[in-house]
Amino acid sequence: MIHSILKDRPTKLFLGFTAFFCCNALIAEAIGTKLFSLEKLLGIRPANFTLFGQSGLAFTLTCGVLLWPLEFVMTDIVNEYYGPKAVRRISWTAIILISYAFLMYFLTIHIPPADVWLQSSQRQGVPNLQEAYNAIFGQSNLIIVGSLVAFLVSQVVDVTVFHQIKKRTGHKHLWLRATGSTLVSQLVDSYIVLFIAFSRIFTWQQILAIGMMNYIYKASMALILTPLIYLVEGRIERYLGHETARKMKLAAMGQPESEGPIPTAG
Repeated sequence: MIHSILKDRPTKLFLGFTAFFCCNALIAEAIGTKLFSLEKLLGIRPANFTLFGQSGLAFTLTCGVLLWPLEFVMTDIVNEYYGPKAVRRISWTAIILISYAFLMYFLTIHIPPADVWLQSSQRQGVPNLQEAYNAIFGQSNLIIVGSLVAFLVSQVVDVTVFHQIKKRTGHKHLWLRATGSTLVSQLVDSYIVLFIAFSRIFTWQQILAIGMMNYIYKASMALILTPLIYLVEGRIERYLGHETARKMKLAAMGQPESEGPIPTAG
């Protein structure tokens, strides 16, 4: 039975998507403890925006945002071919694995370290590895909760908006439903994590300003990556075959497979 399952191309494709989606999300959470300057990365001057009464704003982002845009692409592709139930399944799988990882981080932080390990990186300028380990993996509980809640809610919003647009446009305009759903869901995502994690630290004006800077980056990446969605769709069509891909798209919308041909995405 396992051989027949692994020979089924839609199944193999979904397993690959799930593995990448969960692994990418987990890595994004792990590297998200580091902040970086987008302007320095691009070699340009700081943006120095003024929003909601907050001046001198620049694109200071977590390293996790370098990977999250790929989650947007994966969500839209899975939504297109497998439907909202599949997106919810991989989203919950990712959340469970991320929660498991954070639990392991917490437990290993409290495991007594070996003496030889504590000072093993002094030559690299790290006098105490345990303190460095705690700083890297010991994120605030509110940040962890905020991140997980924001991820789950934004996925639900993305799926809902995606299919509402698809109901009105049919199978045309993939760019509209993919980019449109991402633009809406990431606005929600940008503010949920800030409200949960930092509402006791930042003022409302600071939260609104920081969230908007984050959203500008995410919205820009959603637009930049739109051609990638068409590239991936084309590869999937060739891998599955046009007829199989057509039936999967119809099933993803809850429509009978006997319907006519699907118009080319515009």
